[in-house]
Amino acid sequence: MKIKKLTAAFYQRKDVVKIARELLGKMLVTEIDGVRTAGRIVETEAYAGVTDKASHAWNERRTNRTAVMYMPGGLAYVYLIYGIHYLFNVITNVKDTPHAVLIRALEPVDGIDMMKARFLPLLTPNITAGPGNLSKALGINIALTGESLTGKKVWIEDAPNLPEDQMVISTRVGVAYAGEDAYLPYRFSVKGNKWVSKGKGLIKNSPGKV
Repeated sequence: MKIKKLTAAFYQRKDVVKIARELLGKMLVTEIDGVRTAGRIVETEAYAGVTDKASHAWNERRTNRTAVMYMPGGLAYVYLIYGIHYLFNVITNVKDTPHAVLIRALEPVDGIDMMKARFLPLLTPNITAGPGNLSKALGINIALTGESLTGKKVWIEDAPNLPEDQMVISTRVGVAYAGEDAYLPYRFSVKGNKWVSKGKGLIKNSPGKV
């Protein structure tokens, strides 16, 4: 069966939560210096733009970093966090509606030797579990921000949608600053998959930390 890349139309739909759910099971691919690395998406988070206090674009915030979020869906948004980790997001919706989906974990499939080599000399066993690790494994950095997801450097290949009973729905990781929006059920993962990250979201009426 021929594998097809997701088209711009997939990303330019209005419901970022639906897109985040449907990305589970699909294949994130990079081709850098002629080397393909790829992993099946097993964890995502939705960020709903100007109305979502956890989003970089909340309250219509516009900066040099977030400018790509206001472009039409189907572009990569990569940013640096803690000065060491690159996080990979896909921009969704139409121009001036800055929705995005963070890819939080992959199950490695292609180019695993290259993925491991990118971690040397200190190799982690969780090469694609967690958003920072997966970016390093796939060679993703800030140079890919703004790159078309229908191009030749980074893309997502289609696969059947994950059935509801194979999906875990929870709150997002690391967004306690977002107040009530920190409790939105916008994190999706593949049930029982060992590559899902270990990060914990908030639980309503709990003092727990993200």
